[in-house]
Amino acid sequence: MGEPVAVDDPDAFEALTGQSALPVLVDFWAPWCGPCKMVTPELVKVASQLAGKLVIAKVNTEESPRLAQRFAISAIPTLVLFKAGKEIARQAGAMPAPAILQFIGQSHSL
Repeated sequence: MGEPVAVDDPDAFEALTGQSALPVLVDFWAPWCGPCKMVTPELVKVASQLAGKLVIAKVNTEESPRLAQRFAISAIPTLVLFKAGKEIARQAGAMPAPAILQFIGQSHSL
């Protein structure tokens, strides 16, 4: 996948994070959040760079409050990296593509 995919259904979220052979980076965001809007194009860059190595999903916390609550999302945007259904890293706040790539690289070798 060369671009982020929206996943607001808990069952689809479970299937994606739990069954993906690739690590999954999830962006917890909301439409009213200015920093979230700044991160979106950066995630598109990362998705195109890491296509075939990483899946990027976006969870709208307004549409999926249960997922946000389940993962104790207290600030947005928050990026959470999953491998085989388990959270392996988390970073809150807006970041440019190079910082997102560094976060992924520190957490998981691709």
